[in-house]
Amino acid sequence: MDRGQNSGGLMSSAGLVRYFDAEDSNAIQIDPKTVIATGVMIGILVQLLTFAA
Repeated sequence: MDRGQNSGGLMSSAGLVRYFDAEDSNAIQIDPKTVIATGVMIGILVQLLTFAA
């Protein structure tokens, strides 16, 4: 590869990293444990409804 060529990589995503790292004080704050618990509960509900049908 020529030294002058840019291979992309992390430089192309650097703006997105800065964007997602910024925290907005008006944003909804959800604990990650709550998200996982909700996903588990929905999964159990789907399994129960599958067995009931």
